Amino acid sequence: MTPSCCFSSSRHAATAEAFLLHNYHLHLPRQRSAIPKKESLFLKPLNPPPNSSLFLLRLKTSKLSHPFASISSFAEADGEEGHQAKEEINKKEDKLPGMAQAFNISSRTASAISICIALAALSLPLFMKSLGMGLSLKTKLLSYATLLFGFYMAWNIGANDVANAMGTSVGSGALTLRQAVLTAAVLEFSGALLMGTHVTSTMQKGILVANVFQGKDTLLFAGLLSSLAAAGTWLQVASFYGWPVSTTHCIVGSMVGFGLVYGGPGAVFWSSLARVTSSWVISPLVGAMVSFLVYKCIRRFVYSAPNPGQAAAAAAPIAVFVGVTAISFAAFPLGNSLSSALPKALAYGVAGAFLVYRIIHKQLGHLLAQSNLSQSEAKEDTIHHKNIGFLSDIAGPKGTQLEIVYGVFGYMQVLSACFMSFAHGGNDVSNAIGPLAAALSILQGGTTSGSEIVIPLDVLAWGGFGIVAGLLIWGYRVIATIGKKITELTPTRGFAAEFAAASVVLFASKLGLPISATHTLVGAVMGVGFARGFNSVRSETVREIVVSWAVTIPVGALLSVFYTWTLTKLLSYML
Repeated sequence: MTPSCCFSSSRHAATAEAFLLHNYHLHLPRQRSAIPKKESLFLKPLNPPPNSSLFLLRLKTSKLSHPFASISSFAEADGEEGHQAKEEINKKEDKLPGMAQAFNISSRTASAISICIALAALSLPLFMKSLGMGLSLKTKLLSYATLLFGFYMAWNIGANDVANAMGTSVGSGALTLRQAVLTAAVLEFSGALLMGTHVTSTMQKGILVANVFQGKDTLLFAGLLSSLAAAGTWLQVASFYGWPVSTTHCIVGSMVGFGLVYGGPGAVFWSSLARVTSSWVISPLVGAMVSFLVYKCIRRFVYSAPNPGQAAAAAAPIAVFVGVTAISFAAFPLGNSLSSALPKALAYGVAGAFLVYRIIHKQLGHLLAQSNLSQSEAKEDTIHHKNIGFLSDIAGPKGTQLEIVYGVFGYMQVLSACFMSFAHGGNDVSNAIGPLAAALSILQGGTTSGSEIVIPLDVLAWGGFGIVAGLLIWGYRVIATIGKKITELTPTRGFAAEFAAASVVLFASKLGLPISATHTLVGAVMGVGFARGFNSVRSETVREIVVSWAVTIPVGALLSVFYTWTLTKLLSYML
């Protein structure tokens, strides 16, 4: 059946033709069974099919030199604001594609990847030093089971939390889903192995009072494993439905449930728990406000400039210099004193700015030259923007100018996503590896509740492998929610959300404020949606996400209590 192409009115005929000519390279979704055979396929140039949100972003070419052609030409047909005005928010929940469809591979290849990961997860612990060489067979079996519990938690971290770094990049079209997953896989593992916390306290996050469990090693061992299993279970449920939840909150809820039931009210630091719950409100609100301001700044000072493309190309190295310098100075141990750390941070900032400058002028130089030739036309088009206010609604650029703006911010978004992936692998791997290392130490006769536990290198690598495995198999689910289901993203909107979230998390962490990276990013994505109008944010998706946040700690606590009761019964027969 060859579908006919119809358009809603003759007024859009030229626009539709331009759209089809500019976007001949896009992959259409393969879910053709959803179209009745007797019906015509209506191709509306400014309203893509609801189930094609991920597939429209998948370009035939994987080179970063041309990752924005589909977006720029898509907006060129009627301008960015024309697309926004005609965009209809889909009220029905999009059907999540399977792994094969998500990565555009065959079902046989997807099954082979899953089987290889499963076999590796079952066999690699047998060759790890942390299994307990020279110990009894019973201790080795328990150590093997403990490593699998840790892998399960790390797998679910990869399936859910990695969307913090890559969801906006996929949603805006800066990266295809396959590019995002492969890039994140390398950077997440590298971050976990190179920057993972090598020393951790047994009682994670300051939630439990360590002295309460002194002399109760078996109970503590069961509680740590139960916390991993409970947090992993809830993360798996959330990932299945595409809900972005905080892995830190999952662990906190699990350990609170275990401590409250088996240690009493005095075993829980209630002030720490209050700080965690307050982040449900603080994180999304602050993220939304900052991303709203960042996006409005882009529209006010870039979109309304006489030459928006040149303005974006000039602003990018400055923004990268400031961002890289601040992040390097605040997040990395560059030196013990200000005099030694600041020059290194400045050097990193200069290197990042130079790199971005070279990439932009190498990949987009021909477009910048075209924009210079047509600068007089751009001035005529933007003369009415001279006295606009900061919150005024500004029409987006068109044609070459729009392609340059999206290209510049697309490259900046890719760089920020790479950094966030590397930092995420180094920071959040401790949510799985901390309790795992503590449980192994207790099992193998090491230190107990009040001491610090040294995490072996092979355990850090094990956690990194678990994160990568979860990302490859289920990561696309939450990436779809962050990237497409909250609001429609473009490179400028995606960069505004990602830059705002990274800035808020960085500064809040340095100030000791209770901030959740997941909640901050979701709020930032909503913020750029609100900047376009309240109707641009899908309320159904936001409602589901907020409910999942609210039940994370109670569900984790209940599951932890159940798992602890089950494990203590089993361990009483084994030990």
